[in-house]
Amino acid sequence: MTLHVTNTLSGEREPFEPQDPESVLLYYCGLTVSDLAHLGHARSWVHVDVMHRWLDHLGYDVRHVENFTDVNEKIVARVGEDDLGESEAEVARNFVSEVLTDMRSLNLLRAEVYPRVSEHVPEIVDLVETLVEKGYAYESNGSVYFDVTEFEDYGKLSNQNVEEMEAQGEDEELEEKRHPADFALWKAGEAHPDGVSASDASGDSSDSSDGAESGGQTWDSPWSEGRPGWHIECSAMSMTHLDETIDVHLGGQDLVFPHHENEIAQSEAATGQQFAKYWMHVRLLETGGEKMSSSLQNYFTVRNAVSEFGADAVRMFLLSTAYNNRQTYSEETLNEAVERWERLERGYDRAVEAADSPDARTKVADDSLRGAVAETREEFAAAMNDDFNTREAITALLELVSAVNKHVDSRDEYDYRALRDAVETFEELGEAVLGFDLSGEAGGNVELLDELVELVLNVRERERDAGNYQRADDLRDELEALGVEVQDTDSGAEFRLE
Repeated sequence: MTLHVTNTLSGEREPFEPQDPESVLLYYCGLTVSDLAHLGHARSWVHVDVMHRWLDHLGYDVRHVENFTDVNEKIVARVGEDDLGESEAEVARNFVSEVLTDMRSLNLLRAEVYPRVSEHVPEIVDLVETLVEKGYAYESNGSVYFDVTEFEDYGKLSNQNVEEMEAQGEDEELEEKRHPADFALWKAGEAHPDGVSASDASGDSSDSSDGAESGGQTWDSPWSEGRPGWHIECSAMSMTHLDETIDVHLGGQDLVFPHHENEIAQSEAATGQQFAKYWMHVRLLETGGEKMSSSLQNYFTVRNAVSEFGADAVRMFLLSTAYNNRQTYSEETLNEAVERWERLERGYDRAVEAADSPDARTKVADDSLRGAVAETREEFAAAMNDDFNTREAITALLELVSAVNKHVDSRDEYDYRALRDAVETFEELGEAVLGFDLSGEAGGNVELLDELVELVLNVRERERDAGNYQRADDLRDELEALGVEVQDTDSGAEFRLE
């Protein structure tokens, strides 16, 4: 069965046909790192992770890029708060570290790269210059705006008419725009925690050279000292690390408009090519009738959820509803997911124990169990090829649990081959595709790993203090060979798990 996906751009369920039949270019709009990640973020993470895993399973070489937005007024608003840092860069770095830890705790596959906005300002400026040169953007008081009336297909993703759209951006920007729906590509001046533009706050957009008042970063550009607009960042990073045209662009449902609509307009205006073939959006996680969000203070952090329920139960909860269906968080629904996870885990353990017991025999055959294994594989594949329907895929695995239990409960001697195939099915589909840790080998204790790395770095520092520089370099090289990137700074050695 061919994989079919729901394409927001067409509104249709379409066969999945990437540009290259052997590879998939996938971009996911990642987090603005201004707070700890919550289960609403994890819902997108886990579903994107399983999409990546299933595409791997189908034989594609998946190039997965996921950004961090580390330049944003929400980050600036937290400068100096609770020892998070005295600049936008420091606050962002702290939260990037926290997010990476949470990602590892959920057993997510690593993306090919995690680009950050602050690293890609030259590419952003180049892209804005191209849009100005082609007549799709204009400068106004040191800022640059995209002219939505110049892009014929503007509104095609969200199915809106330009003349009926609401104004975009801050109210103070309206006087600078040709059309209320025009959006900022470059913002003159520094960022302010209250969201007011620097030019409006200071009365002079040129008097914002260092962003010192707010802790916000600024960069030089042909138009002004300033900052990138929000939407332009993903176009620049996607084209830098993937291509001008990609296969899949993923994100939360709340990004359809204006973020993804604007990405399409600025990217296609600049290149003259289709930006992404398939646009897929994960429905938001709801609690108490509202979306889970940091701003509403109605969230459950990833680390608290993993600590209380375990990573596998959290994954089970999030995958028990298909990515494009409405999902509601409650203590009851999470406890139900715990029960489903424990049932799957017990079924796997029982299959392993029976297959490895002396009662597993070569010449015993149970056609019912063998048929159940084959049927599970067929139903799982059909579910995943049906727009990544993880709910039905989990149901297929739980039906195999029932078949294993029936086999073991009804016999004194077991069908070894059928049990072996059941174990392999659980591991191939439950672990490799759905990302559960059935065998106890995935992920590991992230906090313990951090402590061990810190211990090695302390030993390295003592070797350096003693003048044993070669030994210190050897320790760093050994860490990097294990996937631990070490960077020496003025305040000491810092590390990141690759």
